[in-house]
Amino acid sequence: MSQTSTERLRDYLAQLPPQSQALLMREFERAIERGEDLAVANFVLEQLRQVVRGTEEDDEARPRTDDPARLLYGPLEPFLVEGNYPVRAGQIRRASLLPVWQWLGRDCAPEAVRAFERTLSEIRLSGSTAGLGAATRKFQLAAAEAIVKIATPVQGEDRHRALSRIGSPNVVEDLLSIGAVLRAREAMETLGSRLPDQIRALTPSQLETVTSALNVPSLQTPQLLPFALSLIMQRLAAPWQIIRLAVKMAASDDEIRVAATPYGIAVTIALHDLSFLTACLRTDIRRGHFDNVGDQLKILHDGVRGLRTELDLRNDSAWGRQLTSIRADISNSLQSEIESVPGRVRRILRQRADKDIASAPKIDAAEVEEIAALIDFVAVCRTYASELAINEVTLRTYSDLQHYVEHSTESLVQALRGADSRARAYRQMQAKAAIRFCEILFGHDYASLMSRAAENAVTGERKTTKAS
Repeated sequence: MSQTSTERLRDYLAQLPPQSQALLMREFERAIERGEDLAVANFVLEQLRQVVRGTEEDDEARPRTDDPARLLYGPLEPFLVEGNYPVRAGQIRRASLLPVWQWLGRDCAPEAVRAFERTLSEIRLSGSTAGLGAATRKFQLAAAEAIVKIATPVQGEDRHRALSRIGSPNVVEDLLSIGAVLRAREAMETLGSRLPDQIRALTPSQLETVTSALNVPSLQTPQLLPFALSLIMQRLAAPWQIIRLAVKMAASDDEIRVAATPYGIAVTIALHDLSFLTACLRTDIRRGHFDNVGDQLKILHDGVRGLRTELDLRNDSAWGRQLTSIRADISNSLQSEIESVPGRVRRILRQRADKDIASAPKIDAAEVEEIAALIDFVAVCRTYASELAINEVTLRTYSDLQHYVEHSTESLVQALRGADSRARAYRQMQAKAAIRFCEILFGHDYASLMSRAAENAVTGERKTTKAS
């Protein structure tokens, strides 16, 4: 698409009503999640986001003082999420920012928006950023107060009509969180400055540091505590360990006592994030993307085991049922894929009579690598099988693969000795695939041994043919 066409597209998107922009953004995000029309969806979504953020693709060198929306929303950045998966406490949808910004300038605080834009213009003309921080904070507080005033429920007052002018129900749902985080910017920044950049493990000593940093009244409210916990989780090497903070505050691992404290929300957040990761794992498996599966399984395994061992969860409680559901989802996602691997291996390595080889499907190197990735996937699953409720199927499948691949590799190498010239090429491809599978199942040394045996079989057969 030419630059002129890009500009026309961006101008068109900027003219759409806020609800239409938000809807279009959600639809393209869903298309990307489904893997449909990725090039077009990503391009249009990028243009939409530039409209939201008020940036220009051809003017990247402009100072950030040109973008009042970006300056306003700076404190929200750690809590923004993309896509359409249901958000949890401590998260805000990025798609909600544009409708709220337009509402601020149109209905909620037009004078404050215009005053801030004039200030930014003056700062830009001066060539200095002096006063930018103070002006931004003043505007953030004004916007926060206006947002909280309209978003806070008042008994006996019907605000449905006013809220409906802002945007979709998702936007309205995010509104109070946006105002609360903007109002608590200093407290959030102080919390972030008092936390280590990375917390390898939430040990007792680290728990003391975290609880001390959290000991701020403004962060203890039901509205802001989930955001404070989310900020801490971003520093944790194992985010599920946030539940240790809830256990410490309750002075007990009993779920009833933990749930009775404000910090019980930490357990809800941890369960939500495990559920989200399970959905991502399921999507990656369906699309055949196995690059990140090992990391995902480790996080899920550690998280599920951590919740099961560090909390006394009842099977019939809300948290207990949710954890059981997560384990079942993981098991269902993995089991069908694991069970399909032996069949795909057999289709490649199955011995055929010489007369049948001409009509046999060709062996595609890309398919061999795909199957190799699946075998490696089964091996990774074996590491985490017991905690993820896939122990039996994983061990059985891995044992079957080892037995079949070992037997097939030896048989294919022997078959190379007596095959005619037309069949030998096909059997060599089969042997090469089998050796590739052996490397995953038995290691490099065994695969090298079988590779030399295959070469010797072909070389010996050629020498015998020449001698005769």
